[in-house]
Amino acid sequence: MTSTTPPAPRRQRTLLTDELLERIRSRADAHDRDNTFPHDDLADLVAAGYLTAFVPERLGGAGLTLEEVAREQVRLAGAAPATALAVNMHLVVTGLAALLDAHGDGSVEFVLRDAAAGEVFAFGNSEAGNDLVMFASRTRAERQDDGGYRYHGTKIFTSLSPVWTRLATFGLDDSDPDDPRLVHGVVAREDGGVRAKDDWDTLGMRATQSATTVLEGAYAPADRVYRRLPPGPSADPFVFALFAVFETLLAAVYTGIGRRALEVGVAHARRRTSMKNGGRSYAQDPDIRWRVADAALAQDGAELQLFALARDVDERVDHGARWFAQLVGLKVRATETARVVVDHALRVSGGGAYFTGSELARLYRDVLAGIYHPSDDESAHATVAASVLGPLEG
Repeated sequence: MTSTTPPAPRRQRTLLTDELLERIRSRADAHDRDNTFPHDDLADLVAAGYLTAFVPERLGGAGLTLEEVAREQVRLAGAAPATALAVNMHLVVTGLAALLDAHGDGSVEFVLRDAAAGEVFAFGNSEAGNDLVMFASRTRAERQDDGGYRYHGTKIFTSLSPVWTRLATFGLDDSDPDDPRLVHGVVAREDGGVRAKDDWDTLGMRATQSATTVLEGAYAPADRVYRRLPPGPSADPFVFALFAVFETLLAAVYTGIGRRALEVGVAHARRRTSMKNGGRSYAQDPDIRWRVADAALAQDGAELQLFALARDVDERVDHGARWFAQLVGLKVRATETARVVVDHALRVSGGGAYFTGSELARLYRDVLAGIYHPSDDESAHATVAASVLGPLEG
């Protein structure tokens, strides 16, 4: 006879308390309005051990899995999307290091040790006009006699700009025209050669303070240069780890925005009353109920796919050649779904949500940033098409 006993629930570890999230939520509007970096949020997250979430326990961290951190990022983004997106970049760098470390690759263990010691990592890779993103670079990487590299170039959207102490970046070493290499390394702010512009004044995600970063000979010592890869796609495990953590955690941030927008929309529907329906709550209006249900259907799907794919990364599920299609697809579906859910929430919440001081207005502005993160819609569709149709001919 087959047992009908349900499996034991998976224990999800957490670092973020409800009280901490409420404190962060209470400050989000002011940081957005004033276009300021949330130093107070960061201090609370550091105190909670959140910046060492991915660091293995043997090195003094919490040793959380990608699924566990994704669940935490959904909650943090529901409190303050810009804070979540800013710290996301530190988590991407430490998360890819943890993933490689777990697979026996010690080349980036220094990242985990630095994070355990309190260093704050930023992710300095995006460049204006570089739609090949990680497969090419406009930044110049100059090899030094000691095996280190100096970087010269400009990176955009560098979140955590006011506070990072370590920058994971890359550039092109084309000193050998027959064997050009994309050189990935980490530079320390204290060593100089880095200048952050004061140019972050955007529609949304304002508190991330993702200023333009100019590299003027920023130096990565030889022992902090962890990859020299040929331009273009690569089968190196580093590339998979980067995509897996980056796309998953981006999806988590926008899924958190969708979750919060649904909560706010439901609260507004319950609070608003209709003269047409004799003073009854809009939560009793069939049209409003349909729209809220439509938002909930979309949100449920977003959360289920996010946590399932994060778990697949943790458990090393074999998706074969479709892994990258799964990852970029997750990011696109999550960001687009979040936009739909926010739109539904606005429509059920009345004209008050249109005022700049409303939380939904801020969520609406923040969610739009999702269309700019890699992989963008065009790149993702190309990746998915190649995974099911094969490469373009000719």
